[in-house]
Amino acid sequence: MLAACGGGDGELGSSAGPAAAAIEAPVGESSTADQSSASTEQSSGATELAAALTELFATSTTLDDSAAFDGAALADGDSVVWFWAPWCTICRGEAPEVADVAERYASQVNLIGVPGRGELGEMLDFVDDTGTGSFTHVPDLNGDIWSAFGVYGQPAFAFIDDSGSVEVFIGGMGGDALAERIDELIAT
Repeated sequence: MLAACGGGDGELGSSAGPAAAAIEAPVGESSTADQSSASTEQSSGATELAAALTELFATSTTLDDSAAFDGAALADGDSVVWFWAPWCTICRGEAPEVADVAERYASQVNLIGVPGRGELGEMLDFVDDTGTGSFTHVPDLNGDIWSAFGVYGQPAFAFIDDSGSVEVFIGGMGGDALAERIDELIAT
């Protein structure tokens, strides 16, 4: 497994950091067999997550055309957020595989890129150079989105389950590992 350009050694866990708790909508464990109660908890978790993501992305625009981005779309089904930086060699190396996986799973999962730690022009060049323009990128110029997800290094991935849970992986992830993790995400 590759280390992230900004540190870390490939860690997966629920949203880390105090700011991440604001977007994580954990689904409680049910001690009863009441499926209705579990469904209500899942709906509640997804609803809370959608509200938090809407607020987090409230002023965000897409990299390619500066269109408004609705963060609630990430809570509308299973989603993957790829955090990258334009100068990160690991990000650049994994980008074509991320693009391939995004295309392969386009009908099953929402996948967006969230570039940070760079200038808009560098981010646009990265997307052009790496062939990752087939999916949406939402630049995070002030670091608020990265911080909310507990991302401290790049590359990183956030896996958002349609039930409202969020897991963050810090580090590089090859195409096969990413596809395997997405298969797990959509199976639950």
